[in-house]
Amino acid sequence: MEILIKPWKEAEAGAFLVRQEVFIQEQRVPAELELDEFDPLATHALAYLDGSCIGTGRLVDLGNGQSQIGRMAVLAPFRNQGIGQQILEKLITLAKSQGAKSIILHSQVLAIPFYEKLGFQARGSIYDEAGIPHRNMILLLPNLI
Repeated sequence: MEILIKPWKEAEAGAFLVRQEVFIQEQRVPAELELDEFDPLATHALAYLDGSCIGTGRLVDLGNGQSQIGRMAVLAPFRNQGIGQQILEKLITLAKSQGAKSIILHSQVLAIPFYEKLGFQARGSIYDEAGIPHRNMILLLPNLI
């Protein structure tokens, strides 16, 4: 398995296949909400196994030292094998290399323990996003200066 970092033009086909299966088909997120204005601006991490994309996530630079991770998804047969964690670690490393001081994300409530393992902390109350309970999370990055 390998994880590649790509711009949207190169990532779109593989990332969308994974996101379509996980978010639209499995979780019933409306298709019109899945692709958004941040995809072309984001840097995407894609996990490949035997040439097929099996997982994805994206990083958006929000400016002012803040980045946002989103659209984290791994195909069902490949979950609980550390692939999501490897994607997340790659995106965190990328954010650090871009000078981010913090990373935010909108976690599905069921995924909060996954993000907590890598140091993210839940903030604020639970809210609905695309019909799924979410909670904001943040990771404060160490100041390397």
